[in-house]
Amino acid sequence: MNLALRDIRHNVGRFALTTIGIGLLLMIVMGMGGIYRGLIREATLLVDEIGADLWVVQGSTRGPFAEISRIPANLEDRVRAVPGVAAARRFVSHTIQREHQGRPLRLVVQGLAWPEDKGDWVPLVAGRALRQAHYEMIADRSLGLPLGEKLKLGKDVYEVVGLTRGMVGSGGDGLAFFTVSDATAIQFDVPGEAMRLERAARLGRLEQLDLGRVNPLLSERAVGPDRELPALAPPQVSAVLVTLAEGADAARVAATLATWPDVTVYSTPQQKTLLLSGMVDKAQRQLGLFRVLLIIISTIIMALILYTLTLDKIHDIALLKLIGARNGVIVGLILQQALLMGALGYGLAWWLGQYAFPRFPRLVVIERPDLLMLAGIVLAISVLASLLGIWKAMRVEPNKVLAA
Repeated sequence: MNLALRDIRHNVGRFALTTIGIGLLLMIVMGMGGIYRGLIREATLLVDEIGADLWVVQGSTRGPFAEISRIPANLEDRVRAVPGVAAARRFVSHTIQREHQGRPLRLVVQGLAWPEDKGDWVPLVAGRALRQAHYEMIADRSLGLPLGEKLKLGKDVYEVVGLTRGMVGSGGDGLAFFTVSDATAIQFDVPGEAMRLERAARLGRLEQLDLGRVNPLLSERAVGPDRELPALAPPQVSAVLVTLAEGADAARVAATLATWPDVTVYSTPQQKTLLLSGMVDKAQRQLGLFRVLLIIISTIIMALILYTLTLDKIHDIALLKLIGARNGVIVGLILQQALLMGALGYGLAWWLGQYAFPRFPRLVVIERPDLLMLAGIVLAISVLASLLGIWKAMRVEPNKVLAA
């Protein structure tokens, strides 16, 4: 009978508890790798799904996912005139937090360039795409908004006409799709009192100018709605998304747009690189540090348990040596226990993860290469953990059995 299995039967309680503890630690290690993969997928999801070839953003900025980007909405008309451009559309994206039915509701407001973009590319699980220019929205299921739900944002009420799943922003908040005009209305909405104070301040500035004194009729215009002031530009957008014509040279189109001093141009791969190097980089390093610490802790725990198990059978090891057992038999006894403990812990971690990871608040993506890498790590820490016990067993003298 295998000596390792026979020894485990005599210490089954301690061995089982240690295996469960190692399994839980390995599940956390596995989950941290999955969380990192999930961060990357969530961060790049919208960039991949939206399908743009070039991103035109505010000059000297790194794009709307890295920092605030503001460009005129009519920039898309200039972009359409560039040779090689098939289509250009406005892009608006910002995060808001409101209270809905007594609970906080945090969502990413995503503007669709109506009427060219009605959200037909959004993977719907229920409902339909947008059919009118105002007061409709498509919401991700993670927001907890059912079909037909009415949601007041700013001064308007929007109805949920479509539901999607897995469409989240880089921060893990669910996406809500509106038309661009509605998205900008939500973004630049201000309370009525703030609007009144702004009009009063506008009138005060006008009265301090000679133009205001000699032309009193301007005072009526100054205290009116913003849209009636020709000097004020319409609300700005975050970026303009460019779709290239078939066969167009992306580098040449980007070089043409880059000559404009008020914008910066990025390709989709560049936008994703900027996004990951900024937002995800620190999370990656932090999760990696915790993974390393947990692996070290798992190794130490396994080493101490195996060392304790070795101490419990010092008399048996001395007896084996006295009757002529080779060192390889004793080394195999301890090493097999370590490998079995690591294998069972790894299997337990994978099994528990199937139930636990889908319930995490953030997306956890477990890929096959990560599982294989973790299996290799478990093999390595099992061997390392056995070294302390092996070292102690090799120092046992056969005459100890006679002294006992």
